[in-house]
Amino acid sequence: MKDERKLVIQIIFILMAFLFAVRLFFLQVLDDSYRIEAEKNATRRIIDYPYRGTISDRDGRLLVINQQVFDLMVVMRDMKVADTTSFCRGFNISIEEFKNIIYKIKHEPGYNRNRPYPFLKQLSLADYSRTTTLIEEASGFYIVDRTIRSYPHSSAANALGYIGEISKNQLENQNEEGYYEQGDLVGISGIEASYEKYLRGKKGVKHIMIDVHGAVKGSYMDGNMDVASEPGENLICTIDLPLQQYGEMLMRNKVGSVVAVEPKTGEVLAFISAPSYDPNYLTGRYFSKNYDTLQKNPLKPLFNRPLMATYPPGSIFKVAQALVAQQFGLLRPTSTYPCNAEAVGVKCHPHPSPQDLKGSIQWSCNPYYVTVFRNMIYRDKHPNKYKDSEMNFDEWRKHISSFGFGQKLPIDLPNVKSGFLPSNAYYDRIYGDLAWKHSTIRSLDIGQGELLIVPLQMANLAAIVANKGYYYIPHLIKQIGEGKQARVLKKFSDKKFVMVDSGYFPVIVDGMQMVVEHGTAFWAQIKGISICGKTGTAQNPHGDDHSVFIAFAPKEDPKIAIAVYVENGGFGAETAAPIASLMIEQYLKDTTTTPMSRWMLKQMQEKDLISRMKQIYKK
Repeated sequence: MKDERKLVIQIIFILMAFLFAVRLFFLQVLDDSYRIEAEKNATRRIIDYPYRGTISDRDGRLLVINQQVFDLMVVMRDMKVADTTSFCRGFNISIEEFKNIIYKIKHEPGYNRNRPYPFLKQLSLADYSRTTTLIEEASGFYIVDRTIRSYPHSSAANALGYIGEISKNQLENQNEEGYYEQGDLVGISGIEASYEKYLRGKKGVKHIMIDVHGAVKGSYMDGNMDVASEPGENLICTIDLPLQQYGEMLMRNKVGSVVAVEPKTGEVLAFISAPSYDPNYLTGRYFSKNYDTLQKNPLKPLFNRPLMATYPPGSIFKVAQALVAQQFGLLRPTSTYPCNAEAVGVKCHPHPSPQDLKGSIQWSCNPYYVTVFRNMIYRDKHPNKYKDSEMNFDEWRKHISSFGFGQKLPIDLPNVKSGFLPSNAYYDRIYGDLAWKHSTIRSLDIGQGELLIVPLQMANLAAIVANKGYYYIPHLIKQIGEGKQARVLKKFSDKKFVMVDSGYFPVIVDGMQMVVEHGTAFWAQIKGISICGKTGTAQNPHGDDHSVFIAFAPKEDPKIAIAVYVENGGFGAETAAPIASLMIEQYLKDTTTTPMSRWMLKQMQEKDLISRMKQIYKK
């Protein structure tokens, strides 16, 4: 009996041992979930962030480069700091800030104590070197290499844009590829935003082994599971850096914008928004603080005026009016009208009268263009004068809009405004259907009233006249990538024709030449360069008038077209014209060549309109 019991007990123990052996075999050999979980606890997955593509000017000068920084990461499960006071002192944070960071991490949506979180972002190399010992002595902390942008020339901030941490909204609305994760840096404005998919590169991943204290023990599986990052593509910008810097100097202490383009290609040579800021200000650990300072600045340096500021164009609009009137068959080079200001109810400055078409441009005669616009609106196409006005206005608007007015010019930058070109429906809402005519909308004669355009459209108008009837979409990137992979965007190589025949342009070009040589901007001429320009003075109810000037040069085979708009700058010839002429000289000759241009340079350098504006607004 005892032997039987002993045998039963032995059999039970053998069966239990067998079952344990089978179970261990299943767990260790057949089921790898425990192995994977164990490896997770012994390895760490680190994102290998790619180098963002650089941006250089048209001649290869680097405008945007990368600078190495370091993110201090923490895994809360492993975090242990022996001396919090010394730790905080080393990283220049208070104990209260330390506690706030920990609190925010623990209250992140989907918080996981095993997951790494950023503790301090974008430490400099000096910061990292100084705190290496502190990181090694603590547990659960490690460093991840990152790169931020750096700007060798501190120029063209509003064109280049800046990068920043991706927002929650951007994360939620990214496309299916799901490339971005919380904490990633992304282009926010300017070229950085428009060309994000080319600049960003492709992220990689590294797997490292760690011990129970979180210390790194080397690569996992000799790096066989690692994926290398791929750098972003480098961009060649259309901007001419010396011209850009020269224009920024001329616009110092002024509010406004300058846009210069190459007429034959639409390439933007200079893109100036004044006042601006040093782009290096929006990099590094203090991005948020600096951004807040810029945003609160009453002069709005973050406001991209060449694309977003809408202004009445003033007398530069007469160029488009003259071209459309010729296309309608209502105006010829010999068409003469007197400068009878009282008769037409508009002011004008003293000049010889009467004038033909070329002279009307040369002297910017207001009564001339009141008559021209009235003739375009009243054409007796319909017996009802109001209906006739509406029909002719629609045709006029169609032709004017072909110059790019009232619509967004699709430049390769975000946040472009369309300006405002009033429509038939707009006036119907205000005055009623068949209840308005020329006398109601007469401010459009000379580029005032409801009409608003952005500086980019003004520069495009200058390019259209330079090309005698067509333009290329203005753009800031000349080439994407390098070597055999280099390419351009096709949409920027297509000609866009306006609804005015090329034969109607020469008389306007001659008139614009006379503006600079013997007309309203005679003192802005540059010896040896045939500049064709048009002044404008836009009325401003809040202070001095705005100064406007468009131009291109040389007259034959133009190399540059430019628009300058200076708020509170006075007459067009007073501020905008000298700046445009000096920039044309800088681009074509690389220097100021005459006593007159040197005098103009001194005047523009010393002109401080910002202080003057502050005094006006105080009153």
